[in-house]
Amino acid sequence: MADIEKRGISYWTLYMLLPVMVLVVWFLAGMAGYTKSYSMPSLDRIGDTIVQMAQSGKLFENMYISVVRVIEGFIVSLVAGIALGIVVSISSKFEILTDFIIQILRPIPPIAWIPLAILWFGIGESSKIFIIFLGGFFPIFVNCVDGIKNIDKKYYELASVYEVSKKELIIHIIIPGALPSMLTGIRLGISNAWVCVVAAEMIGATSGVGYMLSNGRSLSRPDIVILGMLIVGIVGKIMDDILRKLNRKLIKWV
Repeated sequence: MADIEKRGISYWTLYMLLPVMVLVVWFLAGMAGYTKSYSMPSLDRIGDTIVQMAQSGKLFENMYISVVRVIEGFIVSLVAGIALGIVVSISSKFEILTDFIIQILRPIPPIAWIPLAILWFGIGESSKIFIIFLGGFFPIFVNCVDGIKNIDKKYYELASVYEVSKKELIIHIIIPGALPSMLTGIRLGISNAWVCVVAAEMIGATSGVGYMLSNGRSLSRPDIVILGMLIVGIVGKIMDDILRKLNRKLIKWV
């Protein structure tokens, strides 16, 4: 990667080579009759489905609804994860108080909470936001705590000598020092949140990308299922690319 000009033609040729090869093989397999419409639809069938759903407005509507849900749930997990991570990191008593319950809850997959979420909040938006929140919270929280605890102790000693207030300590030392780790947690968190919204929509929703997948399965339409899977992957990559660029800018700024 270091020997390749990142924005040069050689970079993009190599970057797109494998996806193009997959599409070509898929297209040729469909032309030769190796793909079956009931299990693996041809590439032109997928193209027709994209056009039909785009013209009806359902494609962009479902994408928009899922993205909005992710943003809503992720903002809550972002605020809660960073705030709790900072408090836990600077207060040993609070860390002891919360450690057991956090370590018990953290390994539980957010998808396992879906039945309880439906019982508690119904099948409306609240249950989906709750699942998205769980998906984003723990990666952000854990990386925030690790980042703060890895800050050089000399900075804390210097802050103590100059009698820096807790507010100034957080703003000028803790957040800048832990920012790279926090940003890694944010990237992992939004990736998990996107996966969780799709899972939640597959179980109890009438709209969204997850609903598209579930509906395609119910109608025995593998073309809709594959289209939904492609949307999940493409939107997830776009989100990650945006955050990667933001990470570089923020780290340079700090």
